[in-house]
Amino acid sequence: MNQKSDVHELMAHYSAGQRKFSSVVLREVDLINVQLAEADFSQADLRQSRLGKTNFSRGSFANADLSEAILWGTNLSNANLTQAVLRETDLSGAILAQAQLVEANLIKASLCGANLSNAQLDRALLIEADLRSGSDQQTNLSQASLVAANLSYANLSGALLCQANLAGAKLCRAVLIQRSPQMLAPTDLTEANLQGADLSYADLSGVLLKRANLRNADLTGTILNHADLSEAIMPDGSVHS
Repeated sequence: MNQKSDVHELMAHYSAGQRKFSSVVLREVDLINVQLAEADFSQADLRQSRLGKTNFSRGSFANADLSEAILWGTNLSNANLTQAVLRETDLSGAILAQAQLVEANLIKASLCGANLSNAQLDRALLIEADLRSGSDQQTNLSQASLVAANLSYANLSGALLCQANLAGAKLCRAVLIQRSPQMLAPTDLTEANLQGADLSYADLSGVLLKRANLRNADLTGTILNHADLSEAIMPDGSVHS
């Protein structure tokens, strides 16, 4: 198909069995609540497009540009978004379970209430990203890999991060405190791996850090008021009582 394909042409090709749509330019298009599972949009230009509720499961957006796109409630489970640009993208309530987001650019992206369980976010940029839990849905990052990810200034209030791997991650000035009474639960980092993480000046008030690994973590100026550190491994290797 031509690079500047319209939505009707794309859907016709998809219905005919085509799955390769790499490098297409589909800026500011509406692809809402349609079936595009296993489609390959690698290196595509989908900036400012409206893609809410669409099924892209097992698809590929590797190196694609989805800046400022709207993907609320979109199914991206098991999708490949390696090095994708998702800057200021709305992924609220999106399903990203087991998705590949290695080195993805998620600066200032909204991931409120998203399901990122078992997702791979190693070395991803999540600076100023909004990962707060909503009043009806908890942002789920349980068992996600965020090794060396940059979450500086990110808002993780109420997020579920139990058993997440944040080794070497940057969480400088990140907000994990439960700020609103509408939050479902406190931020949960139970059994999370924070070895060597930069938590300097982050607010972890009331956060669950039970059995978390904080060995060699930078806690300079970190706020830990009422945080649950039961059996956590502290930066010096001691176990908190």
